[in-house]
Amino acid sequence: MAKAAPAEQLKLLELQGLDARLKSLSNRRRALESDPRITDLEAALSVANGELGAAKLAVHDAEAELKRAEADVEQVATRIERDEAKLNSGTGLSKDLVALQKDIASLNKRCSDLEDVELEILERLDVLRERQAAQQSIVDDIQGSFGGIRAELDEQLAEVNAEETVVRGQRAEFAAGLDAGMLTVYEKTLARRGVGAARLFHGTSEGSGMQLSPGDLAEIKGAAEDEIVFCPDSGCILVRSAEWV
Repeated sequence: MAKAAPAEQLKLLELQGLDARLKSLSNRRRALESDPRITDLEAALSVANGELGAAKLAVHDAEAELKRAEADVEQVATRIERDEAKLNSGTGLSKDLVALQKDIASLNKRCSDLEDVELEILERLDVLRERQAAQQSIVDDIQGSFGGIRAELDEQLAEVNAEETVVRGQRAEFAAGLDAGMLTVYEKTLARRGVGAARLFHGTSEGSGMQLSPGDLAEIKGAAEDEIVFCPDSGCILVRSAEWV
């Protein structure tokens, strides 16, 4: 059985306190890193970005459609201008001039129809651009919230990391002064059980929170003072003191 002086075993409680603080800081870090607000905002941002992408695509398609409509109007207007110039020159046969007048009238009707199409596209494009701007505003708001929360969490994580560095330094310094054999037993117990050491206080193991059975309690009380004993429930080292009987 591993042994260590009672005064040396008492030091394990201070070491356990430092390890408990490190565990608490580790749990705090995990909680900060998995903050549900970030998860919710990431999901909301994904949806909002998807809708923004669809809005941008709709605007892009409408703009392309508008360019085609403008090109069609320009093409017809060019033909009208050319035919009117030819008609105004008065050259050519009378029947040709009459036919040219009919063509110009037809082209003007065509141009009017195309301009109506162009106007409809412009009106639709205005609505689509407004929708895109509104969706962009939603994305910006979510990103702003995300950035604010992320900055808040980063600040808290930095505080956790700084405190952890201090506590780890304190632990390393404190552990260096402990009995090597006892420390080895403690480290193995901590790794295996999650708790390395706890008090045996008025018959209760503070490692498990359970009152020990009369048989277990008698066996532990009967062990030598320098013998390292363990909690039958939690498996951690039980630190004894005559004052805690």
